[in-house]
Amino acid sequence: MASEDSTFDIIITGAGLSGINAAYLLQSELPNHSFTVLESRDHIGGTWAFWKYPGVRSDSAMALFGFPWYPWTEDTSMADAHLIKKYMEEAAVSQGIDKKIRFNHRVTSESWSSEEQRWTLHVDVTSSDGTVLEKKIFKTPWLVNATGYYSYEKPRPTVIPGIERFQGEVVHPQFWNDEVQYDNKRVIIIGSGATAITLLPALAKTAKHVTMLQRSPSYVVSLPARDNLLQFMGRFMPIQWAGKINWWIRMVAETLLVQLLLNFPNWGRKSVADAMRRQLPKGFDVDKHFNPRYNPFEQRLCLCPRGDFFEALRGPNACVVTDHIETVTENGILLKSGETLEADMIITATGLYMILLNKIDVFVDGVRINDTIGQRYMWNGVMLEGIPNTGVITGYVAATWTPGASTRTQQFIKVIKHAEKTGATIATPYIDEAKRARLPKEPCIPSSSTYIAEVRDRLPLVANVGPWRNGKNWLEDATRLWFGWVTTGMRFTSWNRAKSD
Repeated sequence: MASEDSTFDIIITGAGLSGINAAYLLQSELPNHSFTVLESRDHIGGTWAFWKYPGVRSDSAMALFGFPWYPWTEDTSMADAHLIKKYMEEAAVSQGIDKKIRFNHRVTSESWSSEEQRWTLHVDVTSSDGTVLEKKIFKTPWLVNATGYYSYEKPRPTVIPGIERFQGEVVHPQFWNDEVQYDNKRVIIIGSGATAITLLPALAKTAKHVTMLQRSPSYVVSLPARDNLLQFMGRFMPIQWAGKINWWIRMVAETLLVQLLLNFPNWGRKSVADAMRRQLPKGFDVDKHFNPRYNPFEQRLCLCPRGDFFEALRGPNACVVTDHIETVTENGILLKSGETLEADMIITATGLYMILLNKIDVFVDGVRINDTIGQRYMWNGVMLEGIPNTGVITGYVAATWTPGASTRTQQFIKVIKHAEKTGATIATPYIDEAKRARLPKEPCIPSSSTYIAEVRDRLPLVANVGPWRNGKNWLEDATRLWFGWVTTGMRFTSWNRAKSD
């Protein structure tokens, strides 16, 4: 039986960016509700405390990636991971959220009981090395899952022929540690996503040579390293005011840019390609190495601060090769074209293993639902069809993450408020069977990125009609938050008696 200190009105799992943000929004909009944050590790930070590879940083401008309620006031626009972690810690302390976090509390299962009308969480309390010291039970009527959508323990499985023959070192960025040494080595990075774009300029500073080997190109866009607008406004007003105004300016600008590029793809391709061409060495084959088969924002743009990626390619010890791997050899990689790349180290930056509710077994009235997530529709980007009283908080994939996580948390809070106003104790996204049969079945993340496309059976569905959608930008989500009906597609009940549908 759960004790008094382990029963709360709301429980949040995860003390990363989404979890800290959710905690702030909950205590601001539901100040009379008790809550706690369960974090499996011994510190705040989520992704930004986990990744250790050289150069790891945000791939969005911090003016938007940070919290609207605790504006980013540093002049660095794209911050390194340790600065983001420090910022999150300071933000949590500023609102007393740090006192609500229970570290080393790893949730192993979440079980909903309609009879009890609440969730039961089984939690392992661990030491810093992962040893289980104690098992606890927590209970709550409302649950916020803010653990993201990729596995810390497991990278995306990728078959690289002959990799076991390689006599040098093979490293995955997800498991980078201080023992990895690349100075004066010939390094091949396999991949062309944000991690590879970040690694190349960082490694090129001391490696003998760095090759980014890609099967297909990505768009790479340079952003200023400093937020000059914020610093300019800070001359005339308190920096916190300037940060809030800067958030709105950046939000409007990003929304307009994304829509412009999506609606005018030919112009978008040309504009981005021309910008890359101006920063690459003269004569560089842009059409071969930086001409993706998709349009801008159909996959996420790769961003680099002050053009550091292009600067590295202008140097003598970095290059991009676009080809397919025939096999890895003892001393490098043989390509389909017949070219051989020699290497002392291979870095497999081949993507994330995407999975919602990572390593948490979820049950609804005794039935495990993890394997059916890919068959359930998503309600307004935050709740899943047939799963009561729980929000799954994610941000945007193509645009900046945090604004999406914010609006979706607020949408879930709107559900809680309506339930309590009407006397309901259960809120479950619901679709009539006849209507469900007519709904389109679209992926909740339409990106064509390989690591996303290949796991669509593990991610929820959307219909892009009514509430059964996963917004692609802040304006879309905010409009539904402010003007949408929370009762549409939602069944509110109390003691198993329907209140509304």
